[in-house]
Formats: sequence, C-alpha cells, structure tokens
Amino acid sequence: MTMADMPVLFDEAAIAQRVDELAADIARRLPKDLLIVGLLKGSFVFVADLVRALHRRGLAPQVEFMRLSSYGLGTTSGGEVHLLGDVPGDVSGRAVLLVDDIVDTGQSLTYAMALLDQREVGRISTCALIDKPSRRRVTVRLDFKGFTIGDLFIAGYGIDYAERYRELPFIVTVSTPATAPDKEA
Repeated sequence: MTMADMPVLFDEAAIAQRVDELAADIARRLPKDLLIVGLLKGSFVFVADLVRALHRRGLAPQVEFMRLSSYGLGTTSGGEVHLLGDVPGDVSGRAVLLVDDIVDTGQSLTYAMALLDQREVGRISTCALIDKPSRRRVTVRLDFKGFTIGDLFIAGYGIDYAERYRELPFIVTVSTPATAPDKEA
C-alpha cells in the first residue's frame, strides 16, 4: 500500500484547529489541575498536542498513560481488551480526562473507565479525537470528541495500521469495509 492509495481525511490544519477547539471546551468545563490518562499507543500524538493546547489556556494537567490492546495487527477489534500497562500511582479522588485516539466499538474506553472507577477517581470525563459510532458494541459516553466518521479504517496522527503510519501528521483513509485488507495483512 502506498500513500497514493490512502486519501487524506483530515489534514494537519483541520486537526490542529479541532484540538484547539477541544482544549477551549475542556478548559471551560474541567478543573485546571486535572489528570489526563491517555490510552496507548494510539493517543500519544493527540495527548501531546492536547496538553500543549490546554497549557495555552491556563491548565496544568498531569499526564499518565494506560496501555490497552484490542486490535493486534488487524483492522477490526477482536472484541477482547487486554491491559498491557496500567496507570502508575494513586489516582483516587482525582478529576480524570480519559483520552483515546478513536472510539469505535467502545470496549476499550469502557474497560479503561471501569479500571479507573475501581481506583476511586473523583470524576471521569472522556475525550476522543475520532468517534466512529457505526461500530459500537457497547454504549459509551463521550464528553469531548474531535471528529465523527463512518465505517472507515484510518491511520496517521498516532493511529496505526498494522503498527505503521503513526508518524503521519494527518489522518488518511486506509480502507472502507468493501476494500478492507485481510485481517492478517
């Protein structure tokens, strides 16, 4: 697959503008000392840009990461979420913004929320750069979302396709359901 086979869905400028708008909304609605918990690997670029945008609005969030896996090397979620790396330290009583790159089935975000709830955080708010509601398997609350897309497989801006293309500064469409590569591709 070449870049010519992957049309740009959201360019750098559109992403930067949307991250800035999200930061403005978050800064109005959440406490200045919130804890951001990013879901790895996909959210790392989004979290970095979001934290800087929040700083420009006077917030001083702390950042932690939780590493989950549900895709492996395929283009569809296997349905089972695995915890690969937990949030270090005590998060009890904290206002948490749980940040994901993309919410499709809703299972990863639901799993992470349940883990944080067990740790007795004060309040959990959720944020995703990409919302793909057509693929939902569980109901999930998204307090802040960047873009809503249809049933596309995308990559770039931290989001991978078989562990590739995370470095792209924009988001591309890798495939649609009709053109999706074999899961083991």
